[in-house]
Amino acid sequence: MKDKIAFVGRSNVGKSSTIKRLTGAEVKVGRRPGVTLEPAFIPYGRCTIVDMPGFGFMAGVGGKRQEEVKDFVVSYLEGSEDILFAVQVTDIKAFSEIAARWAGRDEVPLEVEMFLFLKEVGLDPVFVANKIDRIKRPLRDEKLDEACAILGMVPPWRDHRDTVVPFSAKTGEGLGELKNLIRRRCG
Repeated sequence: MKDKIAFVGRSNVGKSSTIKRLTGAEVKVGRRPGVTLEPAFIPYGRCTIVDMPGFGFMAGVGGKRQEEVKDFVVSYLEGSEDILFAVQVTDIKAFSEIAARWAGRDEVPLEVEMFLFLKEVGLDPVFVANKIDRIKRPLRDEKLDEACAILGMVPPWRDHRDTVVPFSAKTGEGLGELKNLIRRRCG
């Protein structure tokens, strides 16, 4: 039975903090990248949330171990028959700048690569635009529209409310929308 929700994203974007805010569970969180090195399983209604290790830079973790973690995440997502869908948490404030840096090197940003991969393997990702509280209100729609365009979705972002959730793990803004979306998808 498909009953798992995989939470994925770059290191230090707030995956564990998002899960903690969502569930109220005591989840290990940290200020530095690379705190979650193995999946953690958190019961959530009829589903189980899987807090996956972050991909990309991890403070104090060697390059070989970082690659092993990335390979593990990809393998887990490809091979797990019990994942219902994925939630990709992203630092929305930094997203556009990071994507522009990667594009400047003619490379696909990790976040975009992960989002497309999740779609390709049938995990119908939810894109949680975390740290929305760090963007001034008048600029939020613009940032979210830009993120949609980078991910290959036609703006405006509001046309993708079944996929895009502006959120703040710090303040709880957007928590109701995230809970409702997850509830609808869990059945």
